[in-house]
Amino acid sequence: MYKEILIKIEPEETAVAVVEDHQLAEIYIERTNNQRIAGNIYKGLVENVLPGMQAAFVDIGLEKNSFLYVEDAVPQHNGDDEGDEKHSQYSIGEVVKGGQEILVQIVKEPVGTKGARVTTHLTLPGRYLVLMPTVDYIGISRRIVSEGERKRLKALAEEVKPEGMGLIVRTVAEGMSQDELNSDVTMLVNLWEKIQNKALRSNAPQLIHKDLELLQRIVRDTLTDDVDRVLVNSQEDYEKILEILDLTVPMMKNRVMIKGEKDIYSTYDIPAQMAKAMKRKVWLKSGGYLVVDQMEALTAIDVNTGKYVGTTNLSDTVLKTNLEATIEIVRQLRVRNIGGIIIIDFIDMEIPQHKALVIEALENEIKKDKTKTNILGFTQLGLLEMTRKKSGQGLIHVLQKDCPFCEGKGKVLSEESVSLDAKREIIALCENSGAPAILVEANPSVAACLIGTGGHNLKILEQRAGKSVVIKGVPGMRMEETMIRPAYDPDEAAKKVIPVQVGQRLFLKVEEPHAGHQGDGIARIEGFVIDIEEGGALLGQEVLVEISKIHRTFANAFIVSAP
Repeated sequence: MYKEILIKIEPEETAVAVVEDHQLAEIYIERTNNQRIAGNIYKGLVENVLPGMQAAFVDIGLEKNSFLYVEDAVPQHNGDDEGDEKHSQYSIGEVVKGGQEILVQIVKEPVGTKGARVTTHLTLPGRYLVLMPTVDYIGISRRIVSEGERKRLKALAEEVKPEGMGLIVRTVAEGMSQDELNSDVTMLVNLWEKIQNKALRSNAPQLIHKDLELLQRIVRDTLTDDVDRVLVNSQEDYEKILEILDLTVPMMKNRVMIKGEKDIYSTYDIPAQMAKAMKRKVWLKSGGYLVVDQMEALTAIDVNTGKYVGTTNLSDTVLKTNLEATIEIVRQLRVRNIGGIIIIDFIDMEIPQHKALVIEALENEIKKDKTKTNILGFTQLGLLEMTRKKSGQGLIHVLQKDCPFCEGKGKVLSEESVSLDAKREIIALCENSGAPAILVEANPSVAACLIGTGGHNLKILEQRAGKSVVIKGVPGMRMEETMIRPAYDPDEAAKKVIPVQVGQRLFLKVEEPHAGHQGDGIARIEGFVIDIEEGGALLGQEVLVEISKIHRTFANAFIVSAP
């Protein structure tokens, strides 16, 4: 697998794309007005202790107070975390008190209405090791599979570990010497001492330590031996990367290159691949497709055969589609940075061996993902359950916001629903207004519903309202928006809503055949109906017509020329 890191630096944004075999696998974006805060350490002030939730709200100086669970507050000096049994022995009120100043670190960024989640179990990551100042413990990355290497690294970690503190050996430490690990520890211990000194001099709430910026984190965490090439579009940042590598892994410097193109991403088609990752439907090469529905705590992925019909039998077609889907599912999880609970609805497989093959394929793909992931297997309903650790905001939250019209529902009311609501509002206004008429402005589709074929719906509405109702279609109005107000000059209001004049010539598209006049066609301007004589045979075509007569809710026209 050929792996590249593409770094694009702009004044407003830093973006890093990880590309595997010319396909986007991961994307990291950091903007000047919305920088990552996970990993930052704050001196916070405990504002509320909630025994019923076994948690506390901590003011760390952000817009929303952070959330501290009891398991993130219980001291862990020896690293022997016994899980729920241990934490259940403590009440949040025994661990922290209102008004208390505490040192906390953000482990989950604020999302939506939720504030950041924090912990008192601080961690300081280096290139090879993670220092845990509050835990006396040694851990080895699970991705290091060789038992001999795990024992060697644990022995080295015991040699370099500061007294009373803990270390986690990272995957990138595989094959490293004691001197390299010791250099990492020295740097991290010095950083911890600076954090402690600043915390002593500061009043809460206060930022004590800011985690590295995106470029530095990428060099520390992502630039590993399996990366073949790093391309960066900025001379200044190219030199920064070389300086960092000169102090850490000088042998990687020859893999970093400067790319002169103004837009390095367009050359590699990154924008198009990002756009695909924003879509709900993702097509597979075979013709099958995925449907990805993201919610706050859960993501559901549905696998479908789509256009793929296979070549032998149904079970073989289903297996091939599901196996292909596993590759794309893992890529989508990484590109979109999806975390939390993930439910995958693979196409039903009757043969148990096929389910085992799909799980095996999924496990092999997940090895490419550095984010902690657990596959729990198939449920009794045939759904595959898995979890992926949340790490920062997902791509959709970074690039998009909720639609101001539908407020994130992804649905709007139909024309019929809006017109019914409008009718109720019109009748209510008529009962309370002394004006002789009511003027209604709405989306053209809603206006057409209110008027009805030949003005039938409008006649019934006026009978119920007891007043003249003038309806105008406004193309710029959104579907759910209507403006209903009294009109004190009905004739003047009616003139404003008629968008054509007798003798006027214009090009119109024939939308549908006329329901009452056989052979005629219907066109619309701002919801206003144009009855085109003998236009029914030209359905879907644009014709030049001349307006011959105007009525209250429609106009007659004849064809001047047709294609």
